[in-house]
Amino acid sequence: MKVYIETERLILREIQTTDLDGMFELDSNPDVHRYLGNNPIKTKEQAEDVIKFIHKQYDNLGIGRFAAIEKSSGDFIGWSGIKLNTGKKEMLNGKTEFYDIGYRFIPRYWGKGYATESALAAMDYGFKELNIKTMCGAAEIDNIASNVVLKKIGLQFINEFEFEDVKANWYELKKEDYGKKMS
Repeated sequence: MKVYIETERLILREIQTTDLDGMFELDSNPDVHRYLGNNPIKTKEQAEDVIKFIHKQYDNLGIGRFAAIEKSSGDFIGWSGIKLNTGKKEMLNGKTEFYDIGYRFIPRYWGKGYATESALAAMDYGFKELNIKTMCGAAEIDNIASNVVLKKIGLQFINEFEFEDVKANWYELKKEDYGKKMS
């Protein structure tokens, strides 16, 4: 899979083995994992495993999260993009196969609008290039920032649900509604 998407301030591309240090900084941070099960990684080997897992998604599913690179610095700041979730293990809100829009950034890059900017670009790619029919998103109810981003990019609240004993909000946007006035 080869992806290269430019936004005003970011480059989105496939995650590479050279992103190892950035992936470790991202996923070893307890603040990043506050709404992700509070289970940050502890070793660079675990970060390597995350990268290998994403590469398997690229190979087997044709899509996976994209590295987010800040244009002004050239820094890996996290990831954003689309993931195809399949099977019972990935079941959320009663769905066993769905395209999920997501983002995760190193904390020093929070509050700059990068989640919204990158998610809009990834969603555009998904609808226009991959012809995805419905894009989904989920966020823990207490994760205010992520819920705001999902609404800002145009996903519509569907319902609350519980996953692994945590209450979350479920959002969706259908391709035919893409581009209509965003809330």
